Amino acid sequence: MTDQPLPHMTPEQFRRHGHAVIDWIADYWAGIEKHPVLSQVKPGEVAARLPEHPPERGERDDGFATGLLADVDEIVLPGITHWQHPSFFAYFPAPTTGPSVLGDLLSSGLGVQGMLWATSPACTEVETRMMDWMVELLGLPDTYRSDSAGGGVIQDSASSAALVALVAALHRVSGGDVRTNGGAGRFTVYASTETHSSVEKAVAIAGVGTDQLRIVEVDDSLGMRPDRLAATIAADRAAGLTPALVVATIGTTSTTAVDPVRAIGEICRAEGIWLHIDAAYAGAAALCPELRHTHDGVELADSYCTDGHKWLLTNFDCDIFFTSDRSSLVAALSVLPEYLRNAASDSHAVIDYRDWHGPLGRRFRALKLWSVIRWYGAEGLRAHVRQGVGLAAHFADLVRADDRFEIVADHVFSLVCFRLRGADGRNEELLRRLNASGQLYLTHTRVRGAYTLRMAIGAVPTELRHVEAAWQAIQRVADEL
Repeated sequence: MTDQPLPHMTPEQFRRHGHAVIDWIADYWAGIEKHPVLSQVKPGEVAARLPEHPPERGERDDGFATGLLADVDEIVLPGITHWQHPSFFAYFPAPTTGPSVLGDLLSSGLGVQGMLWATSPACTEVETRMMDWMVELLGLPDTYRSDSAGGGVIQDSASSAALVALVAALHRVSGGDVRTNGGAGRFTVYASTETHSSVEKAVAIAGVGTDQLRIVEVDDSLGMRPDRLAATIAADRAAGLTPALVVATIGTTSTTAVDPVRAIGEICRAEGIWLHIDAAYAGAAALCPELRHTHDGVELADSYCTDGHKWLLTNFDCDIFFTSDRSSLVAALSVLPEYLRNAASDSHAVIDYRDWHGPLGRRFRALKLWSVIRWYGAEGLRAHVRQGVGLAAHFADLVRADDRFEIVADHVFSLVCFRLRGADGRNEELLRRLNASGQLYLTHTRVRGAYTLRMAIGAVPTELRHVEAAWQAIQRVADEL
């Protein structure tokens, strides 16, 4: 043993270096438009700029932050695709806002391990209250409130939410038999051709098997066909299989199509099948009364999720998950070794969120959601959603005014799917040149087999001028093809 102090960063050192890091982030946000949206590096280029071996001695001096941030500028920034750039129109938004970052910083500083109520009561109770706030903000059914038979929890992503919903559904439909005796392969799961790939991964992880995943046809609006769902369920029952879960989507990843939730929910209620709603992107639309029609029938769902880190101004990770049947969820996921036993848990008077998802450990993620809601309020959150919807409508009008282009799917939210009329190859080249320019970043999908560009609006700093500049760039490249 040595009596030499360990080289930890002192609170005063943290204060000094922390100020430098906060200043760097603020400067990055202020000057983000000077960067190409899509990273221009080649594979291996970032790694090649890093030392091959770790340092033996640490850089424990006043220049630590200066040196670190210089390397971030030189090594990291060239390899960053700037998701916060106002001309980032790819995938879906991934907002990072000041209030969210500050809430996340508080969480990191507290260093809470919130697996049990007893390990930090505030971690649990703030999260529970935030989930109840979200029920109110989104106009969701009271069966998702914590004072009902259901409740809410923050998952890391909608992919985890789908897996958790599936595990709970299997537990309920089997009476616990899947957990004790296996045999998940005799159950079936249903999704549409437009459902997110996370459902396929969930059935593989849960042991159901991808051969037991039924892909249901969609209608002209790209929503799941209830008649085909009912027929597929009937065929599986006739074959001796047990339907366990249906996944309906509000705002599909490809085109933001909306499944007919009410019709699907009525089938699930009649058949005793767990209905999970994936509203990862479009759930935030329910903040606005004029968009709540997209959530018609949501009260029929056994579980529901939306990502705070897509359209709700909260940085990753923050999936907001609800269930109306917490007993099945907890029974499916609870494992209680002796070292986790405590008086509060034994009293059954508290929530232990470790029983609501796969991992045991959990961060104090509710702090960043609380921070965001406090800063923006309901009206601010609604204004952000409405701005995205309005900008998307404006972009769609621009596309329609150019006969060379066509819009290929409905755009209820803030995504517009469009393409050049004609061959796929021209659209592929259009996208390649646009993204290579560094001026903007789009991604693509296929709609009814046709190669299609996606214009996803929702980055925090995006304004009308950015959308119009993007359209001008699209037209300019189209002129060259």
